[in-house]
Amino acid sequence: MKFTKTALVASAAAMSLGLAACDSAAENQAEDEIEATEDVRDAQVDAMEEAGEITEDQADAIDDQTDAMEENAEDVVDETM
Repeated sequence: MKFTKTALVASAAAMSLGLAACDSAAENQAEDEIEATEDVRDAQVDAMEEAGEITEDQADAIDDQTDAMEENAEDVVDETM
């Protein structure tokens, strides 16, 4: 499995598009989707690290990016809901 910058951008875009259509009643669902996206990315990174495709340092950097994306997406939900 190849994890590219394009995949990271696509994940962020998908989260953003999913949040754009939400209203206050859907805030919990939006946050659940954000968490699910984070879980998928974490699993992909773990698999890549275990397969030797990336180093531990690279995995840590991607995990940090994922956390930042999650926080930003949740901020958007909080501001728009």
